[in-house]
Amino acid sequence: MKKCIILALLLIPTFLFAQPASEVQQDSVAIGISKMVAHPALDAIEQGIQDYLNSTDIKAIFDLQNCNAEIGTAIAIAQKFKSDKKDLVIGIATPPAQALAQVITDIPVVFGAITDPLAAGLVANYDRTEATNIAGISDLNPVELQLDTFFTITKAKKLGMIYTSSEANGVAMMELARDICKERGIEFIAAAVSNSSEVKMAAQSIVGRIDAMYIAIDNTVVSAIAGVSDVCSKAGIPLFNTDTTSSENIDFLMSWGFNYYTVGVETGKVVERILNGEDPKDIGAVFFDDPTQFELWFNLDVAKKLGITIDERLLNSAAEIFKDGKKMLRP
Repeated sequence: MKKCIILALLLIPTFLFAQPASEVQQDSVAIGISKMVAHPALDAIEQGIQDYLNSTDIKAIFDLQNCNAEIGTAIAIAQKFKSDKKDLVIGIATPPAQALAQVITDIPVVFGAITDPLAAGLVANYDRTEATNIAGISDLNPVELQLDTFFTITKAKKLGMIYTSSEANGVAMMELARDICKERGIEFIAAAVSNSSEVKMAAQSIVGRIDAMYIAIDNTVVSAIAGVSDVCSKAGIPLFNTDTTSSENIDFLMSWGFNYYTVGVETGKVVERILNGEDPKDIGAVFFDDPTQFELWFNLDVAKKLGITIDERLLNSAAEIFKDGKKMLRP
């Protein structure tokens, strides 16, 4: 019997012990952060939030949790935050944010990096007319401009995409890309996955039927981007990864998206506004509209291998260019 009790205790998720109440100082703010999965973009958001708030007068104590892409774990983390009586909670990516919104209704819930907060059910509308305890930052990219640029460079006629069928962001981005392709007469071939272990196999299943691959902001897929890169590289297919944070060590042709540390900083600013007394209803979903908040990257080694020439004007507008296996020094 004792052995059974010890085993049971060992199997209890470690997050249940992560933040003893005695460690929270009376003059501090207890903030719980629930993250979808560990990968460079979401890690950068988490760090940006902490760094920004630590640069203010707010004395925050952070309880950092990772649900490892498990919905049940995301809900358990939300319930833990509720029982711990956090002052404010943050969900990084859609499932953790949805779990927090479902479980917690009496304190502010802030979301970070939600592509379509309306489709995710986190806001009732974008007019800020409904009373709510939820606000945050969207990472919606300028998809039409991005894809048009990619099509111009690659002359692609058949675009492949991998998306997570259970993630609202992934489905929304797939539908948007599909509609853009339809308007331009480009064949769209998508492969759905339910977890990161399926991503490379999904890439292999469609790579023979496409001439370019597009990976949108989809946390499950991006967490396995190395596998997609490997498949595309071997097949001679240009890869467009919209998550620059995860692109540095893969064979991408083009990467165009957010600096996710900046997304974290902006999420921290939303938290600051709420803690300073602003109503989440009056903040709502915040979208980026400044082009300087996006970064365009090109890999000239991949371009050379594929026989693709990139217009000099695009190269001049790029934030990062990779050549001979390393970043080029920019003027």
